[in-house]
Amino acid sequence: MDLTTEQARALRMRSLLLSAGERPGTVAGIVEWFGAMQAQDMASGLWSLGVRLPGSTAAAVTEALERREAIRTWPMRGTVHLVPPADTHWMLDLMGVRALAGAAKRRETIGLAEKTADRGVEVLAGALAGGRRLTRAECLAALAEGGVELSGQMGYHLLWYASQRGVTCIAPHVGKEQTFVLLDEWVPEPRRPSREEALATIALRYFRSHGPATKQDFARWTGLTLTDTKAGIAGAGDALTTVRVDGTEMIAGAAALDTGAATDDTWWALPGFDEYMLGYKDRGLLLDPEHFSAVVPGGNGVFQATVVHNGRTVATWKRTLGAKAVTVEVFPLTPLGAAARGRTEEALQPYAAFVGLPLGVRWR
Repeated sequence: MDLTTEQARALRMRSLLLSAGERPGTVAGIVEWFGAMQAQDMASGLWSLGVRLPGSTAAAVTEALERREAIRTWPMRGTVHLVPPADTHWMLDLMGVRALAGAAKRRETIGLAEKTADRGVEVLAGALAGGRRLTRAECLAALAEGGVELSGQMGYHLLWYASQRGVTCIAPHVGKEQTFVLLDEWVPEPRRPSREEALATIALRYFRSHGPATKQDFARWTGLTLTDTKAGIAGAGDALTTVRVDGTEMIAGAAALDTGAATDDTWWALPGFDEYMLGYKDRGLLLDPEHFSAVVPGGNGVFQATVVHNGRTVATWKRTLGAKAVTVEVFPLTPLGAAARGRTEEALQPYAAFVGLPLGVRWR
């Protein structure tokens, strides 16, 4: 099937659950749909869920995470994601192992011996055993009490290493502090698919939730090789289909094409670390190249929150949470007239309701 850029963008927004139509109504359903959702910044991760659960609140989403509808860990690319709990083990085995391959070089850089790293994992496992849940500071204190060196970046590396090894995972925050638990205690009945089944599963989930997208997009998202990428797509069978977008071959969920490719007039206020932006190697469908520096100032990997109109980024925004209101500063990337500014402010209202504060908007 041949698609125009506009049709592909409309289908992609539908896949990302950012258009009219049915979508899962729970945190578990949203995360299952995506397979994994970028969540190294907790506030962004909460709103990535909230924006796809109309009428939800930050408190309700946090309660769902406390019920273990999703957990956070480093399943791929050495980056924190929200994942379905039962899938955590096989995701770490399939994709996280590639990040582990670079751990030795990182340890050499920060002066951490492999023996010390393994000792740190043992200390953390013992400290968390029996259903204990410790904050980051408490984990670091336990490591120090266990005689594990923590100078420089060693403490953070050990927390990552223990989760990357599948020993621990990140539990919901207590107040503003990140917490850790034992993965096997939080996920006592993990799924254990074969490698072939795992590749097919992650390919299906990625392309149904991000498509149309390229094989290179998928390989970058997962960190898998192109050989594994092709195997996963083949394993998904007829659930995926090939389309051409202005001459470029892409993959999409076959069911998505059944709904057609009509465009919707939609406006969204998305967090910076949303799959809308982070889920692709090539962001040309979403963002004009000359605007990339505004979305990622300095190219340092810190993405600004975005305002999206019909799948295209038209502004960035920053919020300040106060005691009585949330103030949002909007920075247009293209000229926005009165009507467009009005729609932008309407798109920001669900976020204000999500955090339970009245909205104030300042245009820059």
